[in-house]
Formats: sequence, C-alpha cells, structure tokens
Amino acid sequence: MASTTFVKRLPAVLATGVLLTACSGGPGPGADVDLGSGPPQAGVVKKDALKGVTLTFVSYGGIFQDGQTQAAIDPFAKESGARVLQDGPTETAKIKTQVESGNVTWDVVDSTNVTTAQHCGDLFMPIDTSIVDVSKIPPSAKTDECSVPAMGYGLIVVYNKDKYGANPPTSWADFYDTAKFPGKRAIEGIAGELDMGVLEGALLADGVAPDQMYPLDAPRALAKMASIRPDIVFWNSGAHSQQLIEAGQVDMALVWSGRAYSAVKNGAPFAPMWNQWMPEADTITVPKGAKNPKASMALINYYLGAEQQAKLSELTSYSPINVDAKPQLDELAKSYLTTTPERAKDRFPLDVAWWSKNNDAMNSAYSDWLAK
Repeated sequence: MASTTFVKRLPAVLATGVLLTACSGGPGPGADVDLGSGPPQAGVVKKDALKGVTLTFVSYGGIFQDGQTQAAIDPFAKESGARVLQDGPTETAKIKTQVESGNVTWDVVDSTNVTTAQHCGDLFMPIDTSIVDVSKIPPSAKTDECSVPAMGYGLIVVYNKDKYGANPPTSWADFYDTAKFPGKRAIEGIAGELDMGVLEGALLADGVAPDQMYPLDAPRALAKMASIRPDIVFWNSGAHSQQLIEAGQVDMALVWSGRAYSAVKNGAPFAPMWNQWMPEADTITVPKGAKNPKASMALINYYLGAEQQAKLSELTSYSPINVDAKPQLDELAKSYLTTTPERAKDRFPLDVAWWSKNNDAMNSAYSDWLAK
C-alpha cells in the first residue's frame, strides 16, 4: 500500500540512482518510437530504441526500489538508451494532482493492486499488450487492466519461537488470544494506509466463516481488535515493524513477509504462521496522461522478464511474477516465497475487486478507530 514513510517492506536503504522530482523529457505524448516488429517478448527491448527519451520511475524506496533498479531499471536504461530518473514514495494523492492538472511528471509507478484496481481508467491507463507481454504472468495474479504485478508478497503473522516453544500459535484466533498466548502484538497503525488482510484476520479470529467474509463487517473487526488493544504496538512503517521484531519489543507481529524475512535473517528468533496468510501484490502502472506512454510500456515489458524477475527476487526475497523466473535463493529466502504450491494451499484469498470499491470507506473507518 502506498506509504508516506518512503520506506515500505524492507530495510531503509536509499535506492541507487538519484531520487528526483524532475519532469519527463524527450519526445512528446504518443511519440513514434520504434520498438521493433513482431509480438513483444517480456524482458526484451530494442537496442537504443529510446535514445533521447527521459522517464521517471517511482516506487517505495529502500532495498525494494534498490532491487528494482539493479534488476530492471538500470539494465533497461542501458539497453534502450533511455534516461531513467527516480522518485518516491508512491502517493496516490500526488498522482491524482498530476493527472487532474494535466502535468504528469511520473511515467512508471509501483503502486498496490487495490489502488490500481480502484483507479483504473481515471488515474491509470490500460496496459498496452501490443508492447507489454503478459503471457508469463499467472492469470490469478492480474487484478485489473491498468497494471501488471510487480512482485508477490503476503501479510503474515510471525511469532517468537523462544517464548512460545513447543506450543506456537497456529491460527488467527491464537493471534487474538492474549490469555493463552500472552505478549505484545505488532499491527499496522498508519492512518489512511490500511492493508488488505488486517480486518479479515480479525474477523476470522472472531469466527466469521471464510466464505462469508465479504462484504467486510468493519465494526465487528474493529471491535475484535479493540479487545486486545492494550497489547497492540502499532507500527508506522515497514522499517518500524522489522525493528519491533528484532528488538524483541513484541512477541507476535502482523507484518509484510519481506520484513519478516529480513528480521529473521538478522537473527530475530521468529517463525511464520502460514495458516490463512493474506496474499498481496504491488503493481506496475502508467499514470493517465503520461508524456511517453509507449516508452513507459516498454519499461514495464522489460521489468517482466524472467531474468529481471529472478534477480529482483534474489535481491529482495519477494516472489517473482514471471512463471519462468528461477531465482537462486538460500533455504531461508525460499521459505518466505509466497508463490510456491505449499503457500498457495495455505493462503486466504482476498477480494481485491471488493476492496477496490470500498477502500476509501475501510481506510476512513480504520483511521477513525486509530484516533480513538
């Protein structure tokens, strides 16, 4: 989910490449760039096809954006001849201002699947499949016509192995049972930035049947969360959630899977509870009114290549989208991938279409609850 903290799912390290707020340069809208003939192939761009074009790529900063830069953005610039500037963090309000003013300075944006589904057509333009090869993306991973998945991850519960020993939590009910499992819980607490899965987890803990989840009963979910509020430590960024785990300030945490992996890699004695984990995905999209849509689509097509996706996974631990990607990972990193058959069986399917219609209302309700 778009965050005003500039840091999201992995430790706070500035992305390579200078972060700029420069306007896009190069040819004007609809410039007749020659991307070659024949159908597009993910991960491929015609040599020097975009000389003289300047694009601005926008993401969430930290090691995630650094990984995107190393895996795809810099190689794309070298191969295509384009100059690619970087900016961030992604903020929907900024995109809205750019689109409504007719002065769109961002060309390719990493956002969330809920945001792109919610604003497909009004803030984001449809993906041009004559330029972008989507054949290597699993159909279930694509949520709207205006974006492609950037990578896969999950909202998961992790717990302190040293504290809970041979009797670890195995369900959402356990996460909310502070009598049986005493200790502090870390939960996202960013006003206006509610992730899918937070409310669903509370409702599962309160006995709602999975097939009766939608439409979400927000008051019931918030009442369940209120029942353990004295034991909740709210995190305000991905870096903060990881810090809470590594410092031992909480005994369980509801966090992004990449942050959990990084904390464990750094020595935190935590383990994931995969039962009914919540699958999520960033998306890559082009703002409506972008000055160089063909060039923007070419960058997206390159980003989706198997080699690029494999390297991105190796650099960030997030799951690749291209089905042909074969990242070389250690056993710990492999255990946090969310696209394996084992994880597919464990996941709780989130209704992105429902969220795209109700995102504003859910965020408002959560922000009001946080302020109480």
